[in-house]
Amino acid sequence: MSGKYQELYNSKKITVEEALSMIKSGSEIGVAAFGMEPVSILKKLHTIKDRVSDVNLVCSTPMDKYEFMLDAGTARSIKCESLFFGDLLRKAHEFKGASYIPSNLHDGSIRRLDYKKQNIFIGSATTMDKHGYVRSSLSLVNEKYFIENADLVILEINPNIPVVNGETEIHISDVDYVVEVDTKVPTLGCGYVSEVEKTIGEYVASLVNDGDTIQLGIGSIPDAAAMAFLGKKDLGLHTEMITNSIADLVDAGVITNRKKTLHNGKLVGTFAYGNEKLYDMLDNNPSVMIMRGDYVNDPSVVAMNDNMVSINTAIQVDLTGQICSESIGTIQFSGSGGQFDTAFGAIHSRGGRSIIALKSTAKKGSISTILPMLTSGAVVTLSRNVVDYVVTEYGIAALRGRSIGDRVNNLIAVAHPEFRSELKKEAEKYRLW
Repeated sequence: MSGKYQELYNSKKITVEEALSMIKSGSEIGVAAFGMEPVSILKKLHTIKDRVSDVNLVCSTPMDKYEFMLDAGTARSIKCESLFFGDLLRKAHEFKGASYIPSNLHDGSIRRLDYKKQNIFIGSATTMDKHGYVRSSLSLVNEKYFIENADLVILEINPNIPVVNGETEIHISDVDYVVEVDTKVPTLGCGYVSEVEKTIGEYVASLVNDGDTIQLGIGSIPDAAAMAFLGKKDLGLHTEMITNSIADLVDAGVITNRKKTLHNGKLVGTFAYGNEKLYDMLDNNPSVMIMRGDYVNDPSVVAMNDNMVSINTAIQVDLTGQICSESIGTIQFSGSGGQFDTAFGAIHSRGGRSIIALKSTAKKGSISTILPMLTSGAVVTLSRNVVDYVVTEYGIAALRGRSIGDRVNNLIAVAHPEFRSELKKEAEKYRLW
């Protein structure tokens, strides 16, 4: 390693406590996402609550149970405004400790910074290489854009983070301070896939051809679809999130990226979050590219992949094809994420398709997820204009190019049988024909 880079690096070393001392009242703080979370700093953030006020964190749904998020008293001093919502933020929202920033992944960070400048960015990175670079290996959802615009950049340097290629490099000269840590990288295990979800996955797989480029969302239904892809050949990947299922498909020789028209031979994503097997697959892998969210999820870039297939899930679908994927009524449950980005890109891809897959019922079969209209207050994540297929365990409802009358019939056909009669009556009542 060059002596000058090591000397520069050493001059920037501080402790967690010194990093926290730089946070002042009114600070706007950008936080790295998913596996790049600055765990050590966030775990002690609550300790400054009595000396600061109006501190705001811009994040993408924290992964760990941080005390500052679970305490209503701390929320009076430190709050999260997030580009996505998860379980912890839903709990913090109950006492006004969190609020959602409506956004699409490809431009959420840009639009936020158009509104409000960040004083500090905190994140994690790999150890420095001989050229003076560290890497934000597991996420570029917003990290590069935040780093480029923050007044102060503080990184936790963690030797346990894999080295992943793409646009992940950050030169030490662009970092103000480093905190050396040795913490476990946040992980996500493999979830349980039910028989119903396996059936849905098989229907989804029937819409995907050998050589297609896919985008998979997170959850048991996308995992089920991945399982059903094991008989496919030469799939490509252009996705916001690289998951455990993706690692399995790479290992099985299903994802080869040989047929891709954009970044041929390369597996492209904007963040990775999963288990140790996934991180091992990514580590120093020359076929993997983690790239900026404002590039990967730009619909015009997505559309450059021929035969691009966007596969996502939802909470509700109405009989005209509107999709709610992020709220339960007025209550924010998750977020828009990149669902619109990839769906819109896919329908403009040559040979592309936009697929929504979900179970036909929720709450142990007591309610239908296919409804005459979305629940009052529900967020329309996807316009009905950008959905080609809706898939449940009862089959595939084709929507592309179809009239309202055709959509109603096709969606009722894949609803749970117990709800079909009522759906038909409601369609007549609301003149959905």
